Amino acid sequence: MNGEAMRDQWYPVGIAAQLTPAGRDSLLLGEAIRIACDSDGAALVTDGAGRALPVITRFGHVWTTLGQPERDLFTIPEADQPGRRLVDVGTVLVRCSPLRAVENFLDIAHFPFVHTDILGSEPHTEVQRYEVEIRDDVDEVWATKVSFYQPQAAKSAQGGINAEYMYRVPAPTCSVLYKTCPARPEEWDVITLFVQPLTETTCQVWPWMALFDEDSSMTDMIHFQQMIFVQDRSILENQIPALLPLDPGMEIPTRADMTSIAYRRWLKRHGYTYGAQLVAA
Repeated sequence: MNGEAMRDQWYPVGIAAQLTPAGRDSLLLGEAIRIACDSDGAALVTDGAGRALPVITRFGHVWTTLGQPERDLFTIPEADQPGRRLVDVGTVLVRCSPLRAVENFLDIAHFPFVHTDILGSEPHTEVQRYEVEIRDDVDEVWATKVSFYQPQAAKSAQGGINAEYMYRVPAPTCSVLYKTCPARPEEWDVITLFVQPLTETTCQVWPWMALFDEDSSMTDMIHFQQMIFVQDRSILENQIPALLPLDPGMEIPTRADMTSIAYRRWLKRHGYTYGAQLVAA
């Protein structure tokens, strides 16, 4: 199987509050799984042969694995911070590589052109210098000191602001964004992208947020984030090649692509190749 290392990772497969005893069928890395709950509401995940798979319930989602992860699922301390609203955004099926979905989430340069007058606008198109590193002590990719002008940085934002960002990649198909919180400038809003790899070219995306927002309704916050991701979907589903290229010679990067370069290098280092293209076709 291509990308054996990907089996030993945790993946989101559902929202805990939406599980039913009847269950539902799905895919994970091309293999059949079933997600359900017992009479007490505890999550149950089985493979195609009916074998029980490991389960973790965290960030309102159910996570499982087909292999034997060497470590626990990552944590997000802000999820336990009093006063934050935890938002299960739902799910979006995207016909693209699961790695492409994460890389797009890390990209800032597309904001003015895809999320026009919301996350970006012309002529504010320049991506300022920022810092990227692979933090070996935690084995994560981080981008810091990211700054970008946004007409509406969040549902609660009133007018444009110069938003500060930090990006964190704690797992091959997960990314965590920390950005300026309009309601509390001293805090960070947290917006995540949890991706379930169905096949190498299709994925289920489960966005989740931990926000300080006392004014917006839960429905409005969900609709705002879903609108943003649906704008991305048409771009993702038309990218060529469909798989994420890991060979540095296959695409020409720019300064704005520093996070993408580090992400691809990190994936290749660990053999995370499911959904990736290693050499030019």
